[in-house]
Amino acid sequence: MKRIGILTSGGDAPGMNAAIRAVVRKGIYHGLELYGIKYGYQGLMEGRIEKMEIGSVGDIIQRGGTMLYSARSDEFKTDAGQEKAIEQLKKFEIDGLVIIGGDGSFLGAEALTKKGFPCIGVPATIDNDIKGTDFTIGFDTALNTVIEAIDKIRDTATSHERTYIIEVMGRDAGDLALWAGLAGGAESILIPENREDFDSIVDRLKRGHQRGKRHSIILLAEGVGSAFDYGKRIEEATQLETRVTVLGYIQRGGSPTGADRVLASRLGARAMELLMNGKAGRMVGIENNQLVDYAIHDIFDKPSTVHEEMYTLSKELSI
Repeated sequence: MKRIGILTSGGDAPGMNAAIRAVVRKGIYHGLELYGIKYGYQGLMEGRIEKMEIGSVGDIIQRGGTMLYSARSDEFKTDAGQEKAIEQLKKFEIDGLVIIGGDGSFLGAEALTKKGFPCIGVPATIDNDIKGTDFTIGFDTALNTVIEAIDKIRDTATSHERTYIIEVMGRDAGDLALWAGLAGGAESILIPENREDFDSIVDRLKRGHQRGKRHSIILLAEGVGSAFDYGKRIEEATQLETRVTVLGYIQRGGSPTGADRVLASRLGARAMELLMNGKAGRMVGIENNQLVDYAIHDIFDKPSTVHEEMYTLSKELSI
C-alpha cells in the first residue's frame, strides 16, 4: 500500500482527532501517503479528499470533535452510492481506508471491503456500545462530563431538597448511565439492559426520605425512555418535588481525557498496522488493556452485555 485514506463518520466523539493524528503520523513514519476525507461517506462520494502532512495534524490531540468533520449519508447505504465512493478512491489512487466511528460507520466499511476495497474500523462513540472492545474512543471523556454534571446538580438538589432525574445519552446501551451513576453516587440507575421495577425505585426513595434523606439523584439512560415521563410518575408516586435535567449534546464535546487520547492513539496506530499487513474488513479494539481485532461482520453477532457486577454494586451502595 502507498496511499491510505481516513474519514470520521456518525456522531462525533472526543478523541477522534487523536486517532486521526495517530493514523496520519504512523503512516507517514512508514513512508505512506495519507489523505483526509471530509464529511464522512458523503464527502467520500463527492471527492472531498485532501493530502495530509505531518503538520496537518499538529496541535489537534487536545481538541474535541473531528477536524475532518462528519455527516450522515443515506445515499452511501445504496449500491450506487458505494460504487460512487469507490470511483473517488480509485481516482485518488487510495489503496486502503481507516474509518473512525460507530457501528453504522462499520457497516459502510464492511460494504466497501466486500466490494474489494480494504477498510479497517476504529471504534469511536461516547455510547460505548460497540461489541468487541471494552472501551470506545470518547466514552471516558463523556463519562467525566456526566460526573461533573452530577456533582453540580447534587449541590442544588441538596440546597432545595429535591429529587433530580438526569438523562444521559447511550442510545440502546446503558454504560454511560451505569458508570456515571456508580461514580456519582446515584440512588437509582435506569438502563435498558436491566430494567428495574418502578415500584422498587419508588420504595427506595421513600425509605431514604423516611430516614431523613432529603435529596436523591437518579440516572436514566435515554434508551429507557423519557426522563420527563419518569419524573412525573415519580413525583406522583412519592409526593417528592422532582426535577429533570437532560444533558444532551454537552456530553459529546470537550477536550478528550488522557485515557481517551491514549486509547485513540493506540487504536489508530494499530489500524494502520493491520492495513500495512494486508488485513481488511476488521475492527480494532481493546480488551483487558490488550489490543485486539475482529472481523467486522463478527462483532454484529456478538451478544450485548452489561457489567452485572457493577449494576449490582450500584444497588448495594445506594441503600
